[in-house]
Amino acid sequence: MSQAVEIGNTAIAMSPHDEFVAKIDYTVDRAQRALLALQKPEGYWHAPLEANAEMNAEFIIFNHFMDTVDVETEARLKKYLLDTQSPDGSWALYQGGEGYLSTTIESYFALKLTGMRAGDEPLAAARRWILSKGGIVNCGTLARFYLASMGQITWDATAALPVEISLFPNWFPFNIYELGSWARGTLMGLMMLQAARPEKKIDYQRGVLELYIEPPHFTKFKQPRGKKLLSLRSALNLADKALRFYDRHKIKSLRARALRHTEEWLLDHQEANGSWGGIEPCYLLSAMALKANGYRNDHPVLKRAIEASQELIWHFGDYDLYMPCVSVNWDTGLAARALLDSGLPGDHPAMKQTSQWLIDHQIFKKGDWSVKRPALEPGGWAFEFYNDCYPDVDDSAVILSIMADSKADDAAARERAIRTGANWVMGMQSKDGGFAAFDADNDSTWLNHLPLADVEAVTDPSCPDLTGRVLEMMGAVGYRTEHPVAKRAMEWLKKNQSPAGGWWGRWGINYIYGTFSALSGLRAIGVDINEPWIKRAVAWLKSKQNPDGGWGESPLSDKDPAWHGRGTSTASQTAWALIALIAGEEGISENAMHGAQWLSERQNDEDAWDERESTGNGFPNHFYLRYHMYPHYFPLMALGRFRKRLAETAPH
Repeated sequence: MSQAVEIGNTAIAMSPHDEFVAKIDYTVDRAQRALLALQKPEGYWHAPLEANAEMNAEFIIFNHFMDTVDVETEARLKKYLLDTQSPDGSWALYQGGEGYLSTTIESYFALKLTGMRAGDEPLAAARRWILSKGGIVNCGTLARFYLASMGQITWDATAALPVEISLFPNWFPFNIYELGSWARGTLMGLMMLQAARPEKKIDYQRGVLELYIEPPHFTKFKQPRGKKLLSLRSALNLADKALRFYDRHKIKSLRARALRHTEEWLLDHQEANGSWGGIEPCYLLSAMALKANGYRNDHPVLKRAIEASQELIWHFGDYDLYMPCVSVNWDTGLAARALLDSGLPGDHPAMKQTSQWLIDHQIFKKGDWSVKRPALEPGGWAFEFYNDCYPDVDDSAVILSIMADSKADDAAARERAIRTGANWVMGMQSKDGGFAAFDADNDSTWLNHLPLADVEAVTDPSCPDLTGRVLEMMGAVGYRTEHPVAKRAMEWLKKNQSPAGGWWGRWGINYIYGTFSALSGLRAIGVDINEPWIKRAVAWLKSKQNPDGGWGESPLSDKDPAWHGRGTSTASQTAWALIALIAGEEGISENAMHGAQWLSERQNDEDAWDERESTGNGFPNHFYLRYHMYPHYFPLMALGRFRKRLAETAPH
């Protein structure tokens, strides 16, 4: 049945199909204008990246350790902690999740450092919850180092990390380059910190003695145990005891040499802005380690480090959020991709400006990745403003895909950026055929059973979302299925497809994210989407659509297969599913129509979409991320691709 709509003063009859198309156009155009308005004058996009209360808590602890407390900032950090406490007194890893012990202990301690008392109701509720989980004795690895540095637990309670580990040669089964970049940078700071064993003196009223069930001198801190007596973790716990024995009987000359080596490594890895590794643990722990080993706050290295630590603060109305890192290149690449996919021409001034900004931020320095790929020429991009040591494949692949579809005032520089960038990305393919984030062949997953690795994610193996992203980039710059890198990547994806049909997502939640990335890449590189394995992925995705037409997936899917593809519908996850269906099918299915309708009906007054859920992944089961711009550019990207498919399939 046709309906009449007014355009100007003229009533025009529109069919339901035409009305739907007009609604999609209207939604896309609003979102596109709003996203363009958020572009910075320099050409980039930058939005908050939120993890959990642990970030604010650790920054408060850091400032007390470093003697850099700013009362006003601390009050704003405290406000966020109090606002995010759960009704049961705990702090969770993500909105609506269960309490997480280490985060809750660190948050409790941070609030005490701000001057709150144990009898204050927020702390009383937190303490009851902590004690019900066994108390401070059960806190995690990283929390123990912060607590030990402030004299709240003994240094013997921390995982044994003799600084001599830094001297292990690269051919040794356990050396720092077998760890993922985030674990490597954190480890170097932790080892140097533990070697000094600092204990910052604080008033006992600001301490956490009340979190002990037994008196501290009777409390035995133990490392996490394996599920079985004869397990790899249990065996590595014996190695932990051996390392403790060595630490008590260390060779002084070897210790001095290792300390010099670790210090030099940290100094060599300090970025231009004074930070380390691009992420919060490295920012804070490296500075703490140097201070513990004699550096003063007015030393140029520490002065720059302290200044850099401020860059992770995001100011909101009446509170401050401390971010795990700065996601500027990621936000810029995906925002630009969404604009291009929604019809903005590649020679639009905004796209030319973005391209030039990205060209200027390409990294031509050899970082840690070159240990495994010494002959490979650099050319990637980092996630952050400053992280030359750790460009990553994910950001680089997204950026190259938009560089291929946009223009720049300096055409020669753009061509060089694409050529060198694509060469670097493809050169980072692991021996198994897949791609990881920061390193190649970083797949010694047995290291996830080390006592220091209680988050079980200290390595950086190949994953489906990265492998799909690289295939999508290769398609954008002109490669097809016959290229050797593409062939090996496609075989890897085929081999690592789940029995149900989807793919796991390492850096997003979870199977919806992995499946979206894999199908997008396979389509872009030219795989026949009528092949059975592609159809199986599409069928799985359709089976997970919610009755309301959207898609969602809970972080619970990391631990429970029953939650794979299941959860409350969210804007970003619905967008991923819609993009995946467009990639995996020739026409437009009813599922895709319902997904597009879900998005078009939920655009908010800011011309974006509301989303409080964490849909990004840091460490599965242990650390989740909420990208504040995800519910803007991913829905725009999805509806832009959907609109294009509508036009392609419309009868002529």
